[in-house]
Amino acid sequence: IAAQQISAPAFFLVWLAEAVLALAIALWTMQRKARLHDIPLFTGPGAKFWRGLLPPFIAGFLLTMGLIAADQYQLLPGIWLLLYGTGVITGGAHSIRIVSIMGLFFMVLGLIALLLPAWGNYFLATGFGLCHIGFGLVIARKYGG
Repeated sequence: IAAQQISAPAFFLVWLAEAVLALAIALWTMQRKARLHDIPLFTGPGAKFWRGLLPPFIAGFLLTMGLIAADQYQLLPGIWLLLYGTGVITGGAHSIRIVSIMGLFFMVLGLIALLLPAWGNYFLATGFGLCHIGFGLVIARKYGG
């Protein structure tokens, strides 16, 4: 859908809507799993996860605002993928190894997206779509979700 937008702000809004939807789904499924295993989501190991994840996400938000103000939308896919990957690595530092591998994969996609900005939508779809599905299936099968 984002690739079909005729303006950079419309492209941004499509991906922003996708991010909000993805965050809602992620929080719902994480809360469900935490409740199932009687593990707190925002204390103990959950707090470590959020402390590692939030700084790269905040940096991504601030860079996004700066890039939009400078009308540099073409850099957003690379920045988002790089910082999401960083957040996954730091947030998942105390998790199973495959989580860090997934984060590294996102960072590599981000680097390539910065080098090939015209293909940014495809890199975003690959990372936030195919990468999540692929790694999610492996994590679900090998590690129980």
